[in-house]
Amino acid sequence: MLHGKHLRTLSLLTAVTLTAGFTLAAFWAPMDADQGFMQKIFYVHVPMAIVSLVGFVVGGWYGLQYLRKGNSRDDLRSYVAIHIAVVLGVGVLITGGIWAKAAWGQWFVWDEPTLTSFLIIFLLYCTYTPLRFSIPEPERQARYASVFAVTAGAFVPLNFLAVRLAEPLIHPRTLNSTGSLPGEVRSTFFVCLIGMALLFVTLWKYEMASKNATAQVRSLRRRLGGDEDPAIGKRSAAPTVELR
Repeated sequence: MLHGKHLRTLSLLTAVTLTAGFTLAAFWAPMDADQGFMQKIFYVHVPMAIVSLVGFVVGGWYGLQYLRKGNSRDDLRSYVAIHIAVVLGVGVLITGGIWAKAAWGQWFVWDEPTLTSFLIIFLLYCTYTPLRFSIPEPERQARYASVFAVTAGAFVPLNFLAVRLAEPLIHPRTLNSTGSLPGEVRSTFFVCLIGMALLFVTLWKYEMASKNATAQVRSLRRRLGGDEDPAIGKRSAAPTVELR
């Protein structure tokens, strides 16, 4: 019950923060002189991109913990973090395409390093789930997935730094310029960023709770002798937490 109350409180805090951030973006943050209201998609697109990239790094961190300790829950944490980061990555590409079409007249600019680097990272992580579940043996699956998560997770900050050092083209360098942004823009941006981070944590905790509850039900069924299905019986050899 306490756990459920904690999740409800976190969900409410997330909803309030995101609502506040988007309300500030719509009604308080100044209108862009060139792009008009369409520029306000910045307050969704950029925080979502930052949180998505951080989520990939978090997945790599927990993958490293699994390789060090062999705890299946660290493997689950890595899996869930990457899964949610990929979902947010879809949102980043959609909102980025809408913004690019309105601002530049193109859905995507291939010679812009910020855009292409995020797309490369996104496509890299799109291979994570098919690669993971192509390995039937649970321990090998977790080990190989963790190696992938660590390697790809280390690539994310390196790629980010390389893009930051590249000659700026069309895409703005948001993190480089937050100090020079007008106060209303900067404050609204950070409220939206906090809200998006809370959204990631909330989704992460809900999916963790769902996976853990499913694992407990399956464990109870095995103890009661109700696991008669050969397919389910085959899965009973898996680690404590079932990812599918």
